Amino acid sequence: MTADAASAPIDKAEGPVPARGPARGARSGSRTAYLRYAAGKAGGAAVSLLAVLVTSFFLFRLIPGDPVKYMTGGRQVSAEQLAAYRREFGLDLPLWEQFTDYCQKALTGDLGTSYQFRAPVVDKITEALPNTLVLTGTAFVLYTALGIFLGTRSAWRHGRLGDRLNTGLALTLYSLPSFWLGLLLIIVFAVGTGPIPGLFPTGGMESGGREGFAYAVDVAHHLVLPVVTLVAIEYGQTLLVTRSALLDEMGGDYLTTARAKGLRDDLVRRRHAVPNALLPTVTLIFVNLGRTVAGVILVETVFSWPGLGGLFYQALSVPDLPLVQGLFFVFAATVIVMNTLADLIYPLLDPRVGR
Repeated sequence: MTADAASAPIDKAEGPVPARGPARGARSGSRTAYLRYAAGKAGGAAVSLLAVLVTSFFLFRLIPGDPVKYMTGGRQVSAEQLAAYRREFGLDLPLWEQFTDYCQKALTGDLGTSYQFRAPVVDKITEALPNTLVLTGTAFVLYTALGIFLGTRSAWRHGRLGDRLNTGLALTLYSLPSFWLGLLLIIVFAVGTGPIPGLFPTGGMESGGREGFAYAVDVAHHLVLPVVTLVAIEYGQTLLVTRSALLDEMGGDYLTTARAKGLRDDLVRRRHAVPNALLPTVTLIFVNLGRTVAGVILVETVFSWPGLGGLFYQALSVPDLPLVQGLFFVFAATVIVMNTLADLIYPLLDPRVGR
């Protein structure tokens, strides 16, 4: 090869193009694989929602009780009046016709009319939803932060006394029934027992007659016990998953390399180990969010919180079939949607998933 040939400039039209071609193809293939993965998850979620829609109609018709008799308030009414009530709410139609009518309306966003409130089910759900979001949102933020913090601390000091106490307490609280813990907190901290005075309200969301900042303080005061109940029950799962994931990462060679470079142990944990260990926890966060909204029924009932859970319990006692069906669909849809979001986000954090 001559000196002139060796010093000749590289032709940009011929050099870089072959090198960039495979990279572009790989990115395009990766994007296509993710879209196929996302479409499959979205299709599965849609099928699940349809199954919930069908299940909610037939499941709650097994509940004993006559909603028409409830609507009469126990008064003596004639057979003609009972028949008129049944015609008004479509209860005189054959079951298959009630089912097809329910499905057609539900697919357009109409979940029917509540028997006891004589109002659209969607309106009742919309009215109670903000109250549930205040309760579950506050508890969700607190138990997620607490679980991640204690989980990382326990893993980094695994086998020590603090780790054993943390995991033991988390497992104990996670196994407790939420309604039992809620009643216990009411007895001790709301009613008062022994030297402990009643510090918090026994139930409800507000005392009434307050506005502005005083209203916010009053709501926060009522929030304490139900939020503590949810946090105590739920933080343990986040702690255990975070702890387990971080223990798996602690043997990695990259942590040994980071320490060899002179990084402090605290920096190694925060900058290297924890971000990688949080991948399973991110999935759990979305799953927990849906599960908390759906599982708040008992806590809201115990504390008389005017949210979706308390409304569901009230509807079951009638039974108010349209309202029960609508709430059941909302609870199930929340879990399905959050699980689907977790499935869609995880491949973005870990490209090995969904390939």
